[in-house]
Amino acid sequence: MPKQAAPPSTLFSFLDTTQASTEASLPRRHGTVQVHALSAGHFSLPEEQFVHPSSPSARSTVPSLCFLIQHIATEAGQTITTRIVFDLGLRRDISRYSEPIQRHVATRQPMTTEPDVVASLRAGGLTPDDIHYVVYSHVHWDHVGEPRDFPHSTFVVGHGSLGLLSGLSASGTLRGGHSFFEADLLDPSRTIELSDPTVVAETTVETSRSISPSSSPSSINFNVPWAALGDFPSVLDLFQDGSLFIVDAPGHLPGHINLLARASGDDDCGGGSGGRDKWVYLAGDACHDRRIMRKEREIGEWHDAHDHACCIHADRANAEATIERLRTLEGKGVEVIFAHDVEWENDERNRGRYFGAQGAGEP
Repeated sequence: MPKQAAPPSTLFSFLDTTQASTEASLPRRHGTVQVHALSAGHFSLPEEQFVHPSSPSARSTVPSLCFLIQHIATEAGQTITTRIVFDLGLRRDISRYSEPIQRHVATRQPMTTEPDVVASLRAGGLTPDDIHYVVYSHVHWDHVGEPRDFPHSTFVVGHGSLGLLSGLSASGTLRGGHSFFEADLLDPSRTIELSDPTVVAETTVETSRSISPSSSPSSINFNVPWAALGDFPSVLDLFQDGSLFIVDAPGHLPGHINLLARASGDDDCGGGSGGRDKWVYLAGDACHDRRIMRKEREIGEWHDAHDHACCIHADRANAEATIERLRTLEGKGVEVIFAHDVEWENDERNRGRYFGAQGAGEP
């Protein structure tokens, strides 16, 4: 069955135009979200495992960036706020990682885990109990944080992630010390695994349909059909108002997903857009170094102790295709932010875009 065409009222073809003409072509009624960065630790990466060419001794200290997304809507005269945290970063207590992951963590020193996501939320006046959904870009150790800190949140993962966690899928074919997973990471009773973006489902996903947390707003829908948007083959319009899309971003790891948000221009979280709404793309681990985006470097590879060739991306060809889509996106005026985006973090213009920073808006 061919994939459904996107309804023009919800999935607009803004990627085919410039930012200015896009704004003029959007429907008069459209949604926006507030997007704030959350600091969730720092760690050290050996550059040769991420970029080529590089010096064998070169290391980079990078952030583990997470994001708070807040969608505010009015339904039946009531204001409904949905809060999503995208990724949880580093685990505050690294001794709580599994033994294989702890061995890998030892190769990523020096590392700091404070502030973690919980402390970063607290800086803006929120607690984990205020978060309705945690959406993981993927289930690598430096993105999963401490799920038990969010006992009332529903967790959302991309298709194939639960197979990785359980060890029943491609995890045995992945190489590199970063590819260890924890089978008991998530509570199945409040976890949604998205449907396969390469297959158009006739019905909603069973795991999604069975979860209806009483504390969660009703306006969000993870069961909408995957549809094409611009150069992206598969996206989900979560609120059906064009404010927030989950984007299938294949290459790095099975289940790797990104978020595309229309950030409100009414506060500073839009990145100084001068009152105009702004598109922000949260790219997770689609890319690890902006020099690759600028074509100054290539994706790095290395050999493990058994002389097996390793790559930080499970599927390099798909990862390169995803990166090329992101280059095109940036060229159309969309801001792209990676999870370990040290250049974004070091840009002084972004300091006020962290949740709780002066001028960053109220929860």
